[in-house]
Amino acid sequence: MSPEVVIDLLREALYLIILLISILIVPGLLVGLIVAIFQAATQINEQTLSFLPRLITTFVAMILAGPFILKELTDFTDRLVRSVPLLIG
Repeated sequence: MSPEVVIDLLREALYLIILLISILIVPGLLVGLIVAIFQAATQINEQTLSFLPRLITTFVAMILAGPFILKELTDFTDRLVRSVPLLIG
């Protein structure tokens, strides 16, 4: 196995990790920003007001993006397992 192949596999894995995590994190960040602007405008300093919408948004994102995430992970694993004989030999 050459270093180029290892680097290519790591690059693909890191890209997949960043893609899948951003699908879950970005909606929560956007909702957190909106809630923070609302709190700053109204001067409400309630901790649950900032935590609960982000939590609900993350759960909804997990439910909606779950099939896509599972498909991407299984596709990557399938490609990796199928390429093992080519990588060894």
